[in-house]
Amino acid sequence: MRHDFFNFGRGLLMGGADIIPGVSGGTVALVVGIYERLVTAISHFDLQLLKHVSQRQWRSAAAHVDLRFLLALGAGIILGILTFGSLMNQLLTTEATRSLTLAGFFGAILASCVIVFRIVQWKSSAELGFYLFLEIAAIAIAFGLTRISVRTGEEPALWYIFSCGVVAICAMILPGISGAFILLILGVYVHLTDYIRGIPRGEISPETVTTIAVFATGCAIGLISFSKVLRWLLGHHQSATMAVMCGLMLGALNKIWPFQNDMTPEIHNLKHKAYANYIPQVIDTEVIQCFIVAMLAGSAVLVLDRFVKQSAAENPN
Repeated sequence: MRHDFFNFGRGLLMGGADIIPGVSGGTVALVVGIYERLVTAISHFDLQLLKHVSQRQWRSAAAHVDLRFLLALGAGIILGILTFGSLMNQLLTTEATRSLTLAGFFGAILASCVIVFRIVQWKSSAELGFYLFLEIAAIAIAFGLTRISVRTGEEPALWYIFSCGVVAICAMILPGISGAFILLILGVYVHLTDYIRGIPRGEISPETVTTIAVFATGCAIGLISFSKVLRWLLGHHQSATMAVMCGLMLGALNKIWPFQNDMTPEIHNLKHKAYANYIPQVIDTEVIQCFIVAMLAGSAVLVLDRFVKQSAAENPN
Protein backbone atom coordinates (compact mmCIF):
# COMPACT_ATOMS: atom_id res chain seq x y z
CA MET A 1 0.00 0.00 0.00
CA ARG A 2 2.88 2.38 0.83
CA HIS A 3 4.41 1.86 -2.61
CA ASP A 4 1.01 2.46 -4.23
CA PHE A 5 0.74 5.78 -2.39
CA PHE A 6 4.19 6.86 -3.54
CA ASN A 7 3.46 5.83 -7.14
CA PHE A 8 0.19 7.76 -7.01
CA GLY A 9 2.13 10.81 -5.82
CA ARG A 10 4.65 10.40 -8.63
CA GLY A 11 1.78 10.21 -11.09
CA LEU A 12 0.34 13.38 -9.57
CA LEU A 13 3.60 15.19 -10.30
CA MET A 14 3.72 13.78 -13.83
CA GLY A 15 0.16 14.86 -14.56
CA GLY A 16 0.89 18.35 -13.28
CA ALA A 17 3.97 18.53 -15.52
CA ASP A 18 2.15 17.28 -18.63
CA ILE A 19 -0.20 20.27 -18.70
CA ILE A 20 2.70 22.77 -18.58
CA PRO A 21 3.71 24.03 -22.04
CA GLY A 22 7.23 22.86 -22.83
CA VAL A 23 7.50 20.43 -19.88
CA SER A 24 7.37 16.65 -20.23
CA GLY A 25 5.96 14.13 -17.78
CA GLY A 26 8.89 11.94 -18.83
CA THR A 27 11.22 14.43 -17.14
CA VAL A 28 9.39 13.96 -13.84
CA ALA A 29 9.41 10.17 -14.22
CA LEU A 30 13.18 10.30 -14.72
CA VAL A 31 13.75 12.53 -11.70
CA VAL A 32 11.59 10.50 -9.28
CA GLY A 33 13.27 7.26 -10.32
CA ILE A 34 10.52 5.38 -12.16
CA TYR A 35 11.38 6.08 -15.80
CA GLU A 36 12.92 2.70 -16.63
CA ARG A 37 10.17 0.85 -14.75
CA LEU A 38 7.51 2.80 -16.63
CA VAL A 39 9.10 2.16 -20.02
CA THR A 40 9.47 -1.54 -19.20
CA ALA A 41 5.84 -1.85 -18.10
CA ILE A 42 4.55 -0.19 -21.27
CA SER A 43 6.81 -2.30 -23.48
CA HIS A 44 5.26 -5.46 -22.01
CA PHE A 45 1.99 -4.88 -23.83
CA ASP A 46 3.01 -7.57 -26.29
CA LEU A 47 2.21 -11.05 -27.59
CA GLN A 48 3.08 -12.58 -24.23
CA LEU A 49 0.37 -10.47 -22.61
CA LEU A 50 -2.14 -11.59 -25.24
CA LYS A 51 -1.17 -15.20 -24.51
CA HIS A 52 -1.83 -14.75 -20.78
CA VAL A 53 -5.17 -13.06 -21.48
CA SER A 54 -6.28 -15.69 -24.01
CA GLN A 55 -5.52 -18.42 -21.47
CA ARG A 56 -7.27 -16.37 -18.74
CA GLN A 57 -4.12 -16.22 -16.66
CA TRP A 58 -5.12 -12.91 -15.12
CA ARG A 59 -2.50 -12.79 -12.38
CA SER A 60 0.28 -13.56 -14.81
CA ALA A 61 -1.02 -10.90 -17.20
CA ALA A 62 -1.18 -8.30 -14.42
CA ALA A 63 2.33 -9.15 -13.25
CA HIS A 64 3.66 -9.07 -16.82
CA VAL A 65 2.65 -5.42 -17.35
CA ASP A 66 3.21 -4.34 -13.72
CA LEU A 67 -0.51 -3.48 -13.61
CA ARG A 68 -0.65 -2.35 -9.99
CA PHE A 69 2.14 0.15 -10.63
CA LEU A 70 0.48 1.44 -13.81
CA LEU A 71 -2.93 1.82 -12.15
CA ALA A 72 -1.55 3.82 -9.20
CA LEU A 73 0.58 5.95 -11.49
CA GLY A 74 -2.23 6.45 -14.02
CA ALA A 75 -4.69 7.52 -11.33
CA GLY A 76 -2.17 10.08 -10.11
CA ILE A 77 -1.54 11.40 -13.63
CA ILE A 78 -5.26 11.89 -14.29
CA LEU A 79 -5.84 13.63 -10.96
CA GLY A 80 -2.73 15.75 -11.53
CA ILE A 81 -4.02 16.96 -14.89
CA LEU A 82 -7.45 17.74 -13.46
CA THR A 83 -6.14 19.35 -10.27
CA PHE A 84 -3.26 21.44 -11.56
CA GLY A 85 -4.63 22.31 -14.99
CA SER A 86 -6.58 25.43 -14.06
CA LEU A 87 -4.06 26.49 -11.40
CA MET A 88 -1.13 26.28 -13.79
CA ASN A 89 -3.06 28.10 -16.49
CA GLN A 90 -3.76 30.89 -14.01
CA LEU A 91 -0.13 31.12 -12.90
CA LEU A 92 1.20 31.17 -16.45
CA THR A 93 -1.32 33.67 -17.84
CA THR A 94 -1.08 36.14 -14.94
CA GLU A 95 1.62 38.75 -15.49
CA ALA A 96 2.56 38.88 -11.81
CA THR A 97 3.23 35.13 -11.51
CA ARG A 98 4.28 33.96 -14.99
CA SER A 99 8.00 34.77 -14.72
CA LEU A 100 8.31 33.30 -11.23
CA THR A 101 6.46 30.14 -12.28
CA LEU A 102 8.69 29.66 -15.30
CA ALA A 103 11.75 30.35 -13.15
CA GLY A 104 10.70 27.53 -10.84
CA PHE A 105 10.35 25.10 -13.74
CA PHE A 106 13.63 26.31 -15.24
CA GLY A 107 15.54 25.68 -12.03
CA ALA A 108 13.88 22.31 -11.47
CA ILE A 109 14.67 21.02 -14.96
CA LEU A 110 18.23 22.37 -14.87
CA ALA A 111 18.81 20.46 -11.63
CA SER A 112 17.20 17.42 -13.26
CA CYS A 113 19.80 17.60 -16.03
CA VAL A 114 22.52 17.33 -13.40
CA ILE A 115 20.85 14.23 -11.97
CA VAL A 116 20.48 12.62 -15.38
CA PHE A 117 24.07 13.29 -16.45
CA ARG A 118 25.32 11.70 -13.22
CA ILE A 119 24.03 8.40 -14.61
CA VAL A 120 26.33 8.70 -17.62
CA GLN A 121 29.51 6.66 -17.11
CA TRP A 122 32.63 6.67 -19.25
CA LYS A 123 35.95 4.81 -19.24
CA SER A 124 38.01 7.13 -21.44
CA SER A 125 38.16 10.70 -22.64
CA ALA A 126 37.13 9.53 -26.12
CA GLU A 127 34.00 7.92 -24.70
CA LEU A 128 33.20 11.07 -22.75
CA GLY A 129 33.68 13.12 -25.92
CA PHE A 130 31.20 10.88 -27.75
CA TYR A 131 28.59 11.31 -25.02
CA LEU A 132 29.09 15.08 -25.04
CA PHE A 133 28.64 15.06 -28.82
CA LEU A 134 25.34 13.19 -28.44
CA GLU A 135 24.23 15.63 -25.77
CA ILE A 136 25.07 18.68 -27.88
CA ALA A 137 23.23 17.18 -30.87
CA ALA A 138 20.17 16.55 -28.68
CA ILE A 139 20.35 20.11 -27.35
CA ALA A 140 20.30 21.43 -30.91
CA ILE A 141 17.32 19.24 -31.86
CA ALA A 142 15.24 20.18 -28.81
CA PHE A 143 16.12 23.86 -29.14
CA GLY A 144 15.17 23.77 -32.82
CA LEU A 145 11.79 22.23 -31.99
CA THR A 146 11.01 25.03 -29.53
CA ARG A 147 11.75 27.58 -32.27
CA ILE A 148 9.44 26.12 -34.91
CA SER A 149 6.38 28.19 -35.71
CA VAL A 150 2.98 26.60 -35.13
CA ARG A 151 1.27 25.39 -38.28
CA THR A 152 -2.19 26.51 -39.24
CA GLY A 153 -4.25 25.37 -42.16
CA GLU A 154 -7.04 23.17 -43.43
CA GLU A 155 -8.56 20.14 -41.75
CA PRO A 156 -5.87 17.41 -41.55
CA ALA A 157 -6.36 14.03 -43.22
CA LEU A 158 -6.86 10.92 -41.08
CA TRP A 159 -3.49 9.45 -42.06
CA TYR A 160 -1.88 12.66 -40.83
CA ILE A 161 -3.86 12.51 -37.56
CA PHE A 162 -2.63 8.94 -37.07
CA SER A 163 0.99 9.96 -37.73
CA CYS A 164 0.69 12.88 -35.31
CA GLY A 165 -0.53 10.49 -32.61
CA VAL A 166 2.50 8.24 -33.12
CA VAL A 167 4.97 11.14 -33.00
CA ALA A 168 3.35 13.07 -30.12
CA ILE A 169 3.09 10.09 -27.76
CA CYS A 170 6.74 9.20 -28.41
CA ALA A 171 7.69 12.77 -27.56
CA MET A 172 5.57 12.71 -24.43
CA ILE A 173 7.55 9.89 -22.81
CA LEU A 174 10.88 11.48 -23.70
CA PRO A 175 12.25 13.81 -21.02
CA GLY A 176 12.42 17.41 -22.17
CA ILE A 177 9.92 17.22 -25.02
CA SER A 178 6.27 18.19 -24.61
CA GLY A 179 3.83 16.05 -26.59
CA ALA A 180 1.25 18.86 -26.57
CA PHE A 181 3.81 21.24 -28.04
CA ILE A 182 4.61 18.73 -30.80
CA LEU A 183 0.91 18.62 -31.67
CA LEU A 184 0.94 22.41 -31.86
CA ILE A 185 3.94 22.35 -34.19
CA LEU A 186 2.26 19.74 -36.40
CA GLY A 187 -0.85 21.91 -36.58
CA VAL A 188 -3.43 19.49 -35.14
CA TYR A 189 -3.71 20.57 -31.50
CA VAL A 190 -6.61 22.94 -32.10
CA HIS A 191 -8.47 20.39 -34.26
CA LEU A 192 -8.18 17.66 -31.64
CA THR A 193 -9.02 19.81 -28.63
CA ASP A 194 -12.06 21.24 -30.42
CA TYR A 195 -13.40 17.71 -30.87
CA ILE A 196 -12.65 16.79 -27.24
CA ARG A 197 -14.23 19.97 -25.84
CA GLY A 198 -17.42 19.27 -27.75
CA ILE A 199 -17.95 15.79 -26.28
CA PRO A 200 -19.22 16.96 -22.82
CA ARG A 201 -21.70 19.21 -24.63
CA GLY A 202 -23.04 16.29 -26.62
CA GLU A 203 -21.39 17.40 -29.87
CA ILE A 204 -20.50 13.89 -31.00
CA SER A 205 -20.52 13.17 -34.71
CA PRO A 206 -19.18 10.25 -36.76
CA GLU A 207 -16.29 12.51 -37.75
CA THR A 208 -15.50 13.20 -34.08
CA VAL A 209 -15.50 9.51 -33.16
CA THR A 210 -13.41 8.56 -36.19
CA THR A 211 -10.82 11.29 -35.67
CA ILE A 212 -10.33 10.58 -31.97
CA ALA A 213 -10.21 6.82 -32.58
CA VAL A 214 -7.57 7.21 -35.30
CA PHE A 215 -5.49 9.51 -33.09
CA ALA A 216 -5.80 7.16 -30.09
CA THR A 217 -4.74 4.22 -32.28
CA GLY A 218 -1.66 6.14 -33.39
CA CYS A 219 -0.85 6.95 -29.76
CA ALA A 220 -1.22 3.33 -28.67
CA ILE A 221 0.94 1.96 -31.49
CA GLY A 222 3.56 4.67 -31.02
CA LEU A 223 3.70 4.23 -27.25
CA ILE A 224 4.03 0.45 -27.30
CA SER A 225 6.51 0.41 -30.18
CA PHE A 226 8.70 3.26 -28.96
CA SER A 227 8.75 1.96 -25.38
CA LYS A 228 10.36 -1.25 -26.67
CA VAL A 229 13.06 0.77 -28.43
CA LEU A 230 13.65 2.84 -25.28
CA ARG A 231 13.81 -0.27 -23.11
CA TRP A 232 16.44 -1.78 -25.41
CA LEU A 233 18.46 1.45 -25.45
CA LEU A 234 18.36 1.75 -21.65
CA GLY A 235 19.39 -1.89 -21.29
CA HIS A 236 22.23 -1.86 -23.83
CA HIS A 237 23.34 1.77 -24.15
CA GLN A 238 22.25 3.45 -20.93
CA SER A 239 24.98 6.11 -20.80
CA ALA A 240 24.47 7.20 -24.41
CA THR A 241 20.69 7.25 -23.94
CA MET A 242 20.96 9.32 -20.78
CA ALA A 243 23.33 11.76 -22.50
CA VAL A 244 20.74 12.28 -25.24
CA MET A 245 17.94 12.70 -22.70
CA CYS A 246 19.99 15.25 -20.79
CA GLY A 247 20.53 17.16 -24.03
CA LEU A 248 16.83 17.11 -24.87
CA MET A 249 16.03 18.57 -21.45
CA LEU A 250 18.67 21.29 -21.78
CA GLY A 251 17.51 22.24 -25.28
CA ALA A 252 13.89 22.46 -24.18
CA LEU A 253 14.78 25.03 -21.49
CA ASN A 254 14.41 27.68 -24.17
CA LYS A 255 10.66 27.12 -24.03
CA ILE A 256 10.44 27.98 -20.32
CA TRP A 257 12.95 30.83 -20.10
CA PRO A 258 11.52 33.05 -17.31
CA PHE A 259 11.79 36.34 -19.19
CA GLN A 260 9.29 36.48 -22.06
CA ASN A 261 7.26 39.12 -23.85
CA ASP A 262 3.64 38.31 -24.68
CA MET A 263 3.32 38.62 -28.46
CA THR A 264 -0.41 37.78 -28.53
CA PRO A 265 -2.06 39.74 -25.68
CA GLU A 266 -5.43 39.49 -27.43
CA ILE A 267 -5.43 35.67 -27.03
CA HIS A 268 -6.37 34.27 -23.62
CA ASN A 269 -5.96 30.52 -24.23
CA LEU A 270 -2.46 29.64 -22.99
CA LYS A 271 -1.90 26.89 -25.56
CA HIS A 272 -2.54 29.32 -28.42
CA LYS A 273 -0.41 32.21 -27.19
CA ALA A 274 3.04 33.15 -28.52
CA TYR A 275 5.90 34.50 -26.43
CA ALA A 276 9.34 35.86 -27.31
CA ASN A 277 12.32 35.41 -24.97
CA TYR A 278 14.44 38.38 -23.94
CA ILE A 279 17.53 38.91 -21.79
CA PRO A 280 17.09 41.41 -18.94
CA GLN A 281 19.33 44.43 -19.32
CA VAL A 282 19.35 45.28 -15.61
CA ILE A 283 19.30 43.19 -12.44
CA ASP A 284 16.05 44.39 -10.90
CA THR A 285 13.70 42.92 -8.30
CA GLU A 286 12.06 40.59 -10.82
CA VAL A 287 15.41 39.12 -11.89
CA ILE A 288 16.47 38.56 -8.28
CA GLN A 289 13.14 36.96 -7.40
CA CYS A 290 13.32 34.65 -10.42
CA PHE A 291 16.87 33.66 -9.50
CA ILE A 292 15.85 32.82 -5.93
CA VAL A 293 12.82 30.81 -7.07
CA ALA A 294 14.93 28.89 -9.61
CA MET A 295 17.53 28.09 -6.95
CA LEU A 296 14.87 26.90 -4.49
CA ALA A 297 13.18 24.73 -7.14
CA GLY A 298 16.50 23.23 -8.22
CA SER A 299 17.44 22.51 -4.61
CA ALA A 300 14.06 20.85 -4.03
CA VAL A 301 14.66 18.53 -7.00
CA LEU A 302 18.11 17.55 -5.72
CA VAL A 303 16.71 16.87 -2.25
CA LEU A 304 13.87 14.81 -3.78
CA ASP A 305 16.40 12.81 -5.80
CA ARG A 306 18.39 12.07 -2.66
CA PHE A 307 15.24 11.03 -0.81
CA VAL A 308 14.19 8.71 -3.65
CA LYS A 309 17.60 7.05 -3.73
CA GLN A 310 17.64 6.56 0.04
CA SER A 311 14.12 5.14 -0.05
CA ALA A 312 15.08 2.75 -2.87
CA ALA A 313 18.16 1.61 -0.92
CA GLU A 314 16.10 0.96 2.22
CA ASN A 315 13.25 -0.74 0.33
CA PRO A 316 14.82 -2.53 -2.68
CA ASN A 317 11.59 -4.41 -3.40
